[in-house]
Amino acid sequence: MLRTINLTKKYGTHTALNNLNLSVQAGEIFCLLGANGAGKTTTINLFMNFIQATSGQVFINDLEVAQQAQATKKHLAYIPENLNLYGNLTGLENLQFFAGLGGEKPKKEVASQLLKSVGLQSEAINKRVKQYSKGMRQKVGIAIAKAKQADNLLLDEPTSGLDPQASNDFAQLLREMRENKVAILMATHDLFRAKETGTHIGIMKEGDLVHTLKSDEIKLNELEQLYLETMKTESHATANN
Repeated sequence: MLRTINLTKKYGTHTALNNLNLSVQAGEIFCLLGANGAGKTTTINLFMNFIQATSGQVFINDLEVAQQAQATKKHLAYIPENLNLYGNLTGLENLQFFAGLGGEKPKKEVASQLLKSVGLQSEAINKRVKQYSKGMRQKVGIAIAKAKQADNLLLDEPTSGLDPQASNDFAQLLREMRENKVAILMATHDLFRAKETGTHIGIMKEGDLVHTLKSDEIKLNELEQLYLETMKTESHATANN
């Protein structure tokens, strides 16, 4: 559902992403770990067509993003670290507006049920979003993705700044989307959430995907040790698991 082939992005002499080969299938949550500058957000931005690749290819549902950018949008939802909603609109109004951009605007009753389904409290649905916590905003983002019926979801540090309960709620929503066969690619610094939520984990360093593993085949302490060891190694490592 989400795939890259030899994907590279350079800025002058700096390589932000180096020959990335990545595949995320329906019902998988692929978590990209790495320090700032590792290439996680660059990868997300290339899927979103926010930037152009230097070389290589990006595919969403077998549609090449560089060639069919508009066509890929209907298959894709995106939740950044800080979701930009309209503060003076209610959660319900935001959902109706953003979902309507991608197709038919959901009716009030449908939109309300979608917001309830992602755990937004009934009394918050008609409150202005500027009164929302970050966790509540992220729930609206998930509701928008569900309303759009996108079968691919991109997440860039979605749990950054969330308290433990909100982070746990968000992880549960991702598991539900996984059960509904959504392909999810998440850039994160959170090793615990990557292990507990993801089906696959990639560790990136300075543009290279140096390790790819299945989350159920590694313990959290082993993942932490591998991550720390990777951060100490020389740049542009070539080892891939």
